[in-house]
Amino acid sequence: MTKLKEEIERFKMGIFSLNTRRFGTLAELMIQLIYKLSDSKNLAFDKKDKQNKKIEIKFSRVMKENEERIKIENVISQAKNATIKNRMIKSTDRATFDCNIQQIKTKEFDVLYYGLFFEDKVLIYKIKSESVKSIPGYSDKQHRGNVGEGQFHINDINIGMHKKYLDKILTYEDLYEMFS
Repeated sequence: MTKLKEEIERFKMGIFSLNTRRFGTLAELMIQLIYKLSDSKNLAFDKKDKQNKKIEIKFSRVMKENEERIKIENVISQAKNATIKNRMIKSTDRATFDCNIQQIKTKEFDVLYYGLFFEDKVLIYKIKSESVKSIPGYSDKQHRGNVGEGQFHINDINIGMHKKYLDKILTYEDLYEMFS
């Protein structure tokens, strides 16, 4: 493996290892660079575009579901097998996964960029806020008493239904080069 390929592999493994907030920031910066967005200066949405539209950004990492529940009898084996490398899924794999795109407040933005980080590529989807509620499986009930905030799942069964919103596909080489 060349030195550059090793660097890109470490970069990818790091993305999958980031805590949730840092991963979200990476996704926001990626979308900002690709679509030439500016900071929003407003906590209600993530970025703004050149037409002053409010942009929201939500991404998830695609990983295999755990095959077993953790119990007293299997804690050690479950922990040892829970490595990122063992759980990552390629976009072509026939594996069960479930990614939750959540905390969606459609009244707070004009455009939603959402997507999936697979082991081999990043899928970026784009949808207008007024169309979000038409996403199959969208629920406007995320938490009890939480009005105006919704969620939807992308999984191995319904991913095809999101194809019409697919806007870009990146490799990790593309992503590494973008941030270099």
